[in-house]
Amino acid sequence: MTAVPASRLGLDIVPVAGYIGAEITGVDLREDLDDATVAEIRRALHEYKVVFFREQRIGHAEQVAFARRFGKVTPAHPHEENPPEGFPEILPIDSRRYEKNLGRPRTSYDHSWHTDVTALVNPPAASILRADILPPYGGDTAWTNLVAAYENLPKELRDFADTLDIKHQFQTRATTGSQRARKVEEANLVAYHPAVRVHPVTGERALFVSPGFTRGAREIRGFSPDQSERLLQLLWSEATRTEYTVRFRWAPGSIAFWDNRATAHLAIADAGHLGHDRVLYRVTLEGDVPRGVDGRESERVSGQPFLGA
Repeated sequence: MTAVPASRLGLDIVPVAGYIGAEITGVDLREDLDDATVAEIRRALHEYKVVFFREQRIGHAEQVAFARRFGKVTPAHPHEENPPEGFPEILPIDSRRYEKNLGRPRTSYDHSWHTDVTALVNPPAASILRADILPPYGGDTAWTNLVAAYENLPKELRDFADTLDIKHQFQTRATTGSQRARKVEEANLVAYHPAVRVHPVTGERALFVSPGFTRGAREIRGFSPDQSERLLQLLWSEATRTEYTVRFRWAPGSIAFWDNRATAHLAIADAGHLGHDRVLYRVTLEGDVPRGVDGRESERVSGQPFLGA
């Protein structure tokens, strides 16, 4: 990838890693962006899979308004019942809430590689995460390019992966009886997705294995649990190879915007033990039902589609 020169719109789009990620400057997300600027950001998102903005002094309202320029904004999360007042679209990723929601202190919702909420039959198309309160060090996030992971598989393994359907199920480490455990049980999100999905915009094929949502289910249709486990371990390791990743150091005002159809991400668990608060706010865009390379669609086992407005 090479740097994109400053456009007539005033945007600079600079890649930050070999396979994934670019930083965008020259835009103020407090403003009402014109269609050409939105189109350029969307193009960069599809090319680089995750884009980063720095020093953006926006709040909940501006974050939601920015997201709406790119699609329908969903409610905060299928399991969220206490979003910020007046902003049902905002999911707080807030260390101060973990004990109440999970029944255990200073632990994150998910410290494994995952694509957001793939237990839904229509996982979010994209996510936008805004930093607010951060530890003095640590608490980074990493993303991996699932298109690159697929394209660099041996052809025989690509052809085999094209045929697989994997069970995705929402698992929780929350204590029994906690708010999060209750919400997970009520929603009961389970779906089968093709192991390789075709991006509805770019046509690229992505390895769609989301370890955080498939590790608990450990099921590939047509294979035994032991066979499924071995195949999944292979696919997970390919999807998260270091060379396909980018690591982002947060600062106040930082924003990450990623294509949830072509990436997985990891909240790096190196700050919770320090006792520092970490607060970020996420919004998601309504997603389509994934399709495999032969056109087959994902199948909903339980739970409802997640729709925006």
